[in-house]
Amino acid sequence: MTETILLIDEGTTSTRAMAFAPDGRCRATEAAELTQHYPQPGWVEHDAAEIWDRTLAVTRAVIERVGGAERIAAIGITNQRETVVFWDKATGEPLAPAIVWQDRRTAGDCHALKEAGHEAVVQAKTGLLLDPYFSGSKIGWALRHWPHLAEAGDRLAVGTVESWLVWKLTGGLHITDATNASRTALMAIGSGGWDDGLIDLFGAPRAALPEIVDCAGRFGETTLFGAPIPICGMAGDQQAATIGQACLKSGETKATFGTGAFILTQAGAIPPVSHHRLLSTIAWQLGGKRAYALEGSVFVAGSLIKWLRDSIGLIGTAAETEVLARSVPDNGGVYLVPALSGLGAPWWQPEARAAISGLSFTNTRAHIVRAALEAMAHQANDLKTAFAADGVDWATLRIDGGMVANNWMAQDMADILAIPVERPAFAETTALGAAMLAGVGCGLFTGLEEASAMRGTVERFEPTMSAQVRSTRLEGWDIAVNSVMNTA
Repeated sequence: MTETILLIDEGTTSTRAMAFAPDGRCRATEAAELTQHYPQPGWVEHDAAEIWDRTLAVTRAVIERVGGAERIAAIGITNQRETVVFWDKATGEPLAPAIVWQDRRTAGDCHALKEAGHEAVVQAKTGLLLDPYFSGSKIGWALRHWPHLAEAGDRLAVGTVESWLVWKLTGGLHITDATNASRTALMAIGSGGWDDGLIDLFGAPRAALPEIVDCAGRFGETTLFGAPIPICGMAGDQQAATIGQACLKSGETKATFGTGAFILTQAGAIPPVSHHRLLSTIAWQLGGKRAYALEGSVFVAGSLIKWLRDSIGLIGTAAETEVLARSVPDNGGVYLVPALSGLGAPWWQPEARAAISGLSFTNTRAHIVRAALEAMAHQANDLKTAFAADGVDWATLRIDGGMVANNWMAQDMADILAIPVERPAFAETTALGAAMLAGVGCGLFTGLEEASAMRGTVERFEPTMSAQVRSTRLEGWDIAVNSVMNTA
């Protein structure tokens, strides 16, 4: 039991703590929902104090369940990326709302920078595009619109969520791992450091930023739980899932269907260059050496099902979606383009808005729900096309995240992509990947290859759909998404 790894998984809609054995078995888990704040259309905020309070509560609960802090070998942390927290170094308290990755308030700022010709330089240095998704424009906006942040001077600390949690756990250690730093648009991913030109471009306060560190190592320790526990692993959620899916060789690809959907292909030691509006990002950094990935980001996935349940009342539970999808022979001509937070890759249209098309009196709620699930495969196929155009053609796709428990959706993914889809028996690979990093960082494993044994068994879905049915589906989707793009 002294080899137990404690994992903090701080997501967009909930925060969880989990305890893993070195063989990958989950010994305990606790979760708490997070409140989403929408002060204006397109704005999304979190309360950083709530994130900390609920993270602390679930972490304490799991530690108690495994027998106390002395049973924990290390802590790993994974987190929602791009979300920015602002806090006071003196008091350790938040100074402003956390601006969430889904937030689109800086769309105008990003458009202005693009019109001024800055996107090529940003992409060359960071692997990213000029979009409100990334942290840099959020930080600059906050410093301009919330004067008390600038007035805080040397007391101001800025970081993504893992930085906030490490600060609170340790009482003042201000670090960020390379994967999260690579999502800020402030880091030059080739050299691995903050870039002064990017910092000036976005108006970020250099002195408030954390130190960039590896994804595994002994970073510090917390004494909040009765005995010292070292913090030994950190990675943004999608990079952690890439590790958890054992995508350790160039070309191996995973897709995580959580609040959004994120597809990463491991690209090796050289940053890939996309000509089809995909992202180049750091997959992990160990011993100062970086591995890179090519990424496609879909902003709305599981959040679409949550919206159908909570805002529209079309379903009572997420589990109903599989039953409803199977209850009709096809989508009845209905297509749902889930641009509730704009469209991500490969479209990158922050002003796009969601649409349901093809409705007639013959359609039922089952057709709309099925169209929502079909949108997952349709968006993934758009990304598959973009990846192939950039020279990366997927042979198989490893899927994970809360949505993939839906067998109908997993099979539909294989059918529309026309490739085998693999689903691990333990689908929470984001948490598992961060636990692997913590295991490497504390010495339980010699490296990620050895740690990948934690992944366990997988189930495989083979494509069975006819070429004609697949072609008809994709033609209808192209019409629907182009209609949305043309009205954005």
